[in-house]
Amino acid sequence: MRLPARAARALVLAAVFTCAACGLVYELALVALGSYLVGNSVTQASIVLSVMVFAMGVGSLAAKPLQRRPVAAFALVEAALALTGGLSVLALYAAFAWLDLYVPALVVVAFTVGALIGAEIPLLMTLLQRIRRQDAGSAVADLFAADYVGALVGGLAFPFVLLPMFGHIKGALVVGVVNAVAGIAVVLWLFRRQVGRGVRAGLWAGMAGVLAVLGATYALADGFEVTARQALYRDPIALAERTPYQEIVITRKVAVSGRPDLRLFLNGDLQFSSVDEYRYHESLVHPALSGGRGRVLVLGGGDGLALREVLRYRDVREVTLVELDPEMLRLARTYRDLADLNGHAFTDPRVRTVGADAFSWLRGASRQYDAVIVDMPDPDDVSTAKLYSVEFYGLVKRVLAPGGRMVVQSGSPYFAPRSFWCIEKSIRAAGLATAPYHVDVPSFGDWGFVLAAPGTARPPLTLAPAVPPLRFLDPDVLRAATVFGKDLRHRDVDVNTLTHPRLVDYENQEWRDG
Repeated sequence: MRLPARAARALVLAAVFTCAACGLVYELALVALGSYLVGNSVTQASIVLSVMVFAMGVGSLAAKPLQRRPVAAFALVEAALALTGGLSVLALYAAFAWLDLYVPALVVVAFTVGALIGAEIPLLMTLLQRIRRQDAGSAVADLFAADYVGALVGGLAFPFVLLPMFGHIKGALVVGVVNAVAGIAVVLWLFRRQVGRGVRAGLWAGMAGVLAVLGATYALADGFEVTARQALYRDPIALAERTPYQEIVITRKVAVSGRPDLRLFLNGDLQFSSVDEYRYHESLVHPALSGGRGRVLVLGGGDGLALREVLRYRDVREVTLVELDPEMLRLARTYRDLADLNGHAFTDPRVRTVGADAFSWLRGASRQYDAVIVDMPDPDDVSTAKLYSVEFYGLVKRVLAPGGRMVVQSGSPYFAPRSFWCIEKSIRAAGLATAPYHVDVPSFGDWGFVLAAPGTARPPLTLAPAVPPLRFLDPDVLRAATVFGKDLRHRDVDVNTLTHPRLVDYENQEWRDG
């Protein structure tokens, strides 16, 4: 080597830093992809991290015999890691979209990536010692310092740089390219005299092949993502956007009769169909507004459809809508089909929107509201389950005006009865009296809601005398909505709290069985 030993060690440690950053990005990409596609981020993180950490130990042991030829072995490991990690998101997306083998594929990919990451450290240690012999403690300290700092940079780069700039699939491919250059080129250049000419030429050719595969895949990634995403949805996709919070997909189909069916999906879960959404939103909003409604709070409901129903009452003076994702609010205002469907509700001067997490916003809220409408996505992971917790309903109770009412969309009492009654029981545990009810929404099936009010008296399930003309709901439908079949009365459930999110388990089990 013609470089001084200090400079050579610095370059190797720089390679350690870069490879560690890439390795952590691969881990986070697998966790995030599972959260987007499957939900239940805790389970996804547990699978990925536990499998990868185990595989890292296996990889470290497997690298022992490779230490006799550390330069060639490290270059091959990095080539395999760059290729596997870079293509991991794309491969898993394909497994989910076409093969229905996501979890087995995730385990295989996580194990492979983890084993390759684990093989890096012993080989890098050997290379460092070849530059200059050093006592084991100091060598380990230098190596792991570079490794941990690299992991920090990779962990921060993934959500703040890679996802916003490149997206999920392209971000992993870019990291694969960086991994290949840092892991192969630096080491081959530094230790080029320690391998034969033929081996060196083969390794350089291998790196070029890896870069070519990753580059070609990058060029084709947009087309692949469009095709794979469409395979997940029955109807043609009209819009697809991935925000820092969720994946938003709108599909649009026109029937032979000429009637369009506009559907909104968040992280793959159907939020409404324009054909029958009026059944859902009339049932959600109007029973809650049969009492006081001068000041109304809508939590969630960023599509504006619940807001549309609220604004039909002329005596509503003010509506505050709290939505986490500002992109959802923008689409509800500007995407023509969606804005037409919500009646351009966000242009009404009575409406004030807040872009915030509803739980955090409620903790600082000081005003009181006559009615609170909770229209949140289904609680299939911990991040959304907190919005169905006893603590959350306690915060809502605090902002209810005297005589105020709250209504919560509560899922399907048919497909997920334990989840439904868990929500109802959690509301009661927060000190609210409840009136559960359910209606038929063809796109969803049997769908349930819980009307609640402070105190012990069950709130009456009625419509206001001044209720605007409705297409679905009337007093007879409401009376029937309070009756649950014997097979739907699952009262043997636990409450859902922040520290014990039982609802996630109920949701995942019941919808998987359903």
